[in-house]
Amino acid sequence: MVDAVEQRRAALKRCPPGHSDRSDSLNNLAISLGDRFRQRGVPSDLDESIELFRDALLLRPPALETDSCSGASHLTLMSASTSIEMHYSFVPPVILIDQTLSTISPPALGIDSGSRVSRLTLMSPSSSIEMHYSFVPPRGVPSDLDESIELLRDALLLRPPGHSDRSHSLNNLAVSLRDRFTQRGVPSDLDESIELHRDALLLRPPGHSDRSHSLNNLAVSLRDRFTQRGVPSDLDESIELHRDALLLRPPGHSDRSHSLNNLAVSLGDRFRQRGVPSDLDESIELHRDALLLRPLGHSDRSLSLNNLAASLEDRFLQRGVPSDLDESIELHQDALLLRPPGHSDRSQSLNNLAFSLGDRFKQRGVPSDHDESFNLFSQLPHTSHAVSRQDLAAAKSWATAAEETNHASALLAYQTALKFLDQHVTLLSSSSRNVDVIRMATASLAVDAFSCSIRYRALTTAVELVEQGHAVFWTQLARLSSPFDELSLPGDTGVVLVEEFKQLSSRLRAVFDRSTEDQSSQIRQLTIQWNDVLSRIRMFPDFSRFLLPPLFSDLQKAAEEGPVIIVNASQYRCDALTVLRDQDPVHIPIDITQTYVSELSTEFQSVAEQFGCSDQQNKLVGILRKLWHHIVEPVVQALRVLNVRPGSRIWWCPTAEFTLLPLHAAGPYERERDNLPQIYISSYTPMLATLVCARQRNSQNASTQHFVAIGQGNPEGGKELRCVAPEVAAIARRLAPIVSSFTSIQDSDATVQVVLDALNHYQWLHLACHGMPNRQRPFESSFAMRDGPLMIKDIIRSNWQNPEFAFLSACHTTVGDENSPDESIHLAAAMQFSGFCSVIGSMWSVDDDVAQQVVSTFYDKLVDDSGRLDCRRAAVALHKAVKKLRRNNVPLEQQIVFVHIGI
Repeated sequence: MVDAVEQRRAALKRCPPGHSDRSDSLNNLAISLGDRFRQRGVPSDLDESIELFRDALLLRPPALETDSCSGASHLTLMSASTSIEMHYSFVPPVILIDQTLSTISPPALGIDSGSRVSRLTLMSPSSSIEMHYSFVPPRGVPSDLDESIELLRDALLLRPPGHSDRSHSLNNLAVSLRDRFTQRGVPSDLDESIELHRDALLLRPPGHSDRSHSLNNLAVSLRDRFTQRGVPSDLDESIELHRDALLLRPPGHSDRSHSLNNLAVSLGDRFRQRGVPSDLDESIELHRDALLLRPLGHSDRSLSLNNLAASLEDRFLQRGVPSDLDESIELHQDALLLRPPGHSDRSQSLNNLAFSLGDRFKQRGVPSDHDESFNLFSQLPHTSHAVSRQDLAAAKSWATAAEETNHASALLAYQTALKFLDQHVTLLSSSSRNVDVIRMATASLAVDAFSCSIRYRALTTAVELVEQGHAVFWTQLARLSSPFDELSLPGDTGVVLVEEFKQLSSRLRAVFDRSTEDQSSQIRQLTIQWNDVLSRIRMFPDFSRFLLPPLFSDLQKAAEEGPVIIVNASQYRCDALTVLRDQDPVHIPIDITQTYVSELSTEFQSVAEQFGCSDQQNKLVGILRKLWHHIVEPVVQALRVLNVRPGSRIWWCPTAEFTLLPLHAAGPYERERDNLPQIYISSYTPMLATLVCARQRNSQNASTQHFVAIGQGNPEGGKELRCVAPEVAAIARRLAPIVSSFTSIQDSDATVQVVLDALNHYQWLHLACHGMPNRQRPFESSFAMRDGPLMIKDIIRSNWQNPEFAFLSACHTTVGDENSPDESIHLAAAMQFSGFCSVIGSMWSVDDDVAQQVVSTFYDKLVDDSGRLDCRRAAVALHKAVKKLRRNNVPLEQQIVFVHIGI
């Protein structure tokens, strides 16, 4: 290969600029470098190959093409697109919050059944999707995949109907569009991919050498669409196409085992959807046939062993025949032997075998099955490769099994699962697809881990674990907003180590950015290097905890200015835990169930939607009394025992459905009895670490105070807000004389871009406008500007300069994702996680007059004795402003609508 590259370099030197053969020499050298990259994986070869292809394309412009050079041009386009797709895996990922947040369940990840992890697995993408050109699947920088698709579109234009290679271009473009769908989840990409595969299939009639490839590829894409949308006809057509492909791959065909496996998996899908026994029986027989074609030594043997075992257990669960379960266990044991420590699918085999043994224990009661099951689970913490979703799911399954049987390993299982979660999301880019991955991965994990820790009286561990699995997206965004830019180690060795770590991290993140089956050999190789570099970094002074979750000793600093009360709702129990500055956490039992909390949350959301109606006041009071009696009063009693004086500040850190309830306003609402606002001054924080970081930033911020007041009372397509202008004017009168600079941006000037530009230059913000929550797509929650919505995804991309305080005088700014409230993805949280130390937000609709009253009193109280603004006074200032509202007989829901988040 070295000789080929050097020979073609020499040939290129003989073809200087202007030479008629220069484009051919550029193209040939690029191909040789691409071949060498595939063999050795040196990124510089791939970079040079791409640049040479670009140069060759410049010498083959479409306008100058003749029939003879047209073929060369489209081959260069195809080769360039292939190289760019390979390049996609070696460019560091960027932060990207996509508009589409749809959940994707790619078929290559397998099909879950109960607690089993990826029990049935399609062939890896290189096998299930068959391309005319072989390349590394898309990962990393989205623009590389986009450019590859555009080049493939250009190549397709050079292969019009009638061209002998048109079917290849149709096929390759279809595969790349499916790759982009898999990465980003845009349905139109998958729909176009299917149509292109249909067109390619039409050009590959019976007898065509590539017909079986097109049948297979169309079948896989249709199954993708069935997995996403659940349309039965897509699955039925996929099965028929797989049958047709299998007919074209008779005994002896090199791809027959692939078709047998894929058809078997799709039939298993249909069995699970419709319960037709014949589908399952046929699936089992096909898996048996595939296994026969994968003897000892075959690279896919463990996959077939696993899939056949899983299908047999499905049949055992349906019909209860013991021999099916026994055979399933034997096959899982054989698969595990072929997946030794370090194999990326080992956790899948450990999990599946453990559950099969658990099923047999439940049926026959043999203690050795139970013991072996948990011995297998206990091997999960020793995973030596980069953690995948499959590993994480296996650890969660272990926790579930331990909870169900009250096994002593439950807490270790949760610790392992949360460690895997942290390691896995560290390697993910913050794209919208990964938000869905995180949402699915974290579901109930942190709250159940907290509950388990409480049961074991491991209270500091409870704090660490709930923090580790709570608001994971924001934690990940903080890690990747400037990926490792601030990592600096002393000496030449340190500099080299930092650079090596950044490159390996980028490549590993790129691998996991795919929604496809793991590339075992690549992951193993990269992970060994990554872990080695990470362990060497941790040997440096002050880096022993690098990229590890915070310990309780770090999190306890959140309570320096007052207790933080974690309120947790798990399927197993509900609890509160008070974190104090100078002692261990204090447990406060809460005698309700998660179901009750969920029902109370639903009831409150229904009432909140009808605030303003006369009968809603009584319903609201009833809910606040329930919150007091069951949750808040026990906490207040505990705080009094701990000598937390009345009038002190406290912080609520709610989880799960508790995040949707107005804990700050709870009370008995009876004469001669105080409600919570009369006892303590409440603030909220989504995480303890966020509060710690906010205090650190606040202590470092500069003395200058630049304030911007943004008012948009006439947004595009929105209702006019007449109180916005007077509100901004009142703020200007009060603050302009005392801050370093005061800027007002209103109405026609308050456009999305102008506001974003302003946010990048001011530390103090007041924003008066419509708040537009989107509970299905929380990253599209927005503030209504003159020319359109200013969304969360825009806010978190902003380049903030030491932000301090934000008053969000808008509706619903703390309303987040209805499916994962624990992630706290809402407008107020976006401001806090963007760096604002202190934020005022709203839980529901705000009356214009009330907002103006609150703002007037609030800013008077925000000024300290020296005449300067102090964001640490925000909670007290809001408390005093609300107290004034109560004296003015403002409706209760408007008295409690505003909340404080942060320091």
